[in-house]
Amino acid sequence: MSFEYFTSILVPMLEGAQMTVLLFFIAIIVSVPLGFLLTLAVKSSLKPVSLLAQGYIYVMRGTPLLLQLLLICFGLPMLPVVGEYLVLDRFVAACLGFVLNYAAYFAEIFRGGLLAIDKGQYEASQVLGLSKWQTTTRIILPQMFRVTLPAIANESVTLVKDTALLYAVAVPELLHYAQTAVNRDFTIVPFFVAGLIYLIMTLVLTFIFKGIERRYKFE
Repeated sequence: MSFEYFTSILVPMLEGAQMTVLLFFIAIIVSVPLGFLLTLAVKSSLKPVSLLAQGYIYVMRGTPLLLQLLLICFGLPMLPVVGEYLVLDRFVAACLGFVLNYAAYFAEIFRGGLLAIDKGQYEASQVLGLSKWQTTTRIILPQMFRVTLPAIANESVTLVKDTALLYAVAVPELLHYAQTAVNRDFTIVPFFVAGLIYLIMTLVLTFIFKGIERRYKFE
């Protein structure tokens, strides 16, 4: 493989990787707080709210992300009457699918983090005269974040790899350009290059989370 060929396939792949990174950041920034809100909904004293949140999490975690993406991109526009108003840009639809799916996973992660906090923490906060808001923001959330950080890191790495599903809904991302090069040049080299780019992205993400974990562990 010549350097010129490597460069010719790398440039479009890096352009596709920009789409991958953009989707990752949108999904993380929106799905993490949405997942926490779902956790609060599950723990709500209002039974209908709790059941609705539990049902949502069960459905989103129990069905493939690819199916959800296909439904949002191609299924919703086929609905009678309202379908014409649900036609979304492919990338926007993909972002919506990823956010809704990963919010359910983060909700379960946060729920597990809350369960890991000893009930004595709540009782001690009441003895100290802290309000519910102060207890949540100063005592519970920092501990929950520390407990759930490894799981959040693992889910984030999975999200980077799942962005390859954009290929299935015709969004031009990294894998799309790799497949195009393979079909055009009859060589599997672009697949290895794409794999290397994914490895670099997950490696960088892993180092970032390792740094955050060390900070929360020793400070």
